[in-house]
Amino acid sequence: MGGRFAAHEGRITGAGRRLLVLSHGFGTDQDAWHGIRPWADAHFRTLSYNLAGAGPGGAATYDPRRHASLYGYVDDLLDLLDEQAVERCIFVGHSVSGVIGLAAAVARPALFSRLVLIGASARYLNDGAYAGGFDQSDLDGLYAGMAANYQAWCAGFAPAVVGVPDGEAIADFSRSLFAMRPDIALATSRTIFQSDMRALVPRLERPAHLIQTREDLAVPLGAAEWLQRNIPDATLDVIEARGHLPHMTAPANVVAVLARHLAGTGD
Repeated sequence: MGGRFAAHEGRITGAGRRLLVLSHGFGTDQDAWHGIRPWADAHFRTLSYNLAGAGPGGAATYDPRRHASLYGYVDDLLDLLDEQAVERCIFVGHSVSGVIGLAAAVARPALFSRLVLIGASARYLNDGAYAGGFDQSDLDGLYAGMAANYQAWCAGFAPAVVGVPDGEAIADFSRSLFAMRPDIALATSRTIFQSDMRALVPRLERPAHLIQTREDLAVPLGAAEWLQRNIPDATLDVIEARGHLPHMTAPANVVAVLARHLAGTGD
């Protein structure tokens, strides 16, 4: 084991025939999957890793030029899978990792059998009739808060994004947010929130299953519905949960959807 898989703290568990890739969202790391992993390991060989900039070794994996666009993260994912000689996988991505996986599957469709996108968005900015959830002034204020006092910003951001009074989830999310180097967290958030991946979405050739909560500070239901309309073969499950991190706050609800869409497939 070496190279990018090791640098990104790659981890493989479980003993199933099929490979399930778990890719986390901004501000968390692969430990965010702890509520999902027991189910995943019982049915799949499970691969997880830390996105560039995240986790204990995050600063060493982050390259300001490579990761100035989401395609740098797409390249990380494809390099990592190639290193592990993966020929086929099911991809589960939370938040920004949803579109990272989508872009990777557009580039290399043979590598992916299907995708599950949890709280994903093709664009976070409102744009005409498209409701991404944020105006530019909202994001400018977010960036200013991060730059002025990152620790204080984290203390307010974590409970707002978790969205429910779940002390363990808020503590876990706060831990991984605090672990990010502040300048990397700020640059990463700019890359994510200013991205526009909408042109790629109709080009996805693989089935996609969308999981969305009814109330999500980061991704409104309309953004998930836009993805469903524009991905050629997509389903949308709106689960009875609130917040942006249902795999941490309501893992049983997420597992129920995963089981329905993945357990019986022959991928």
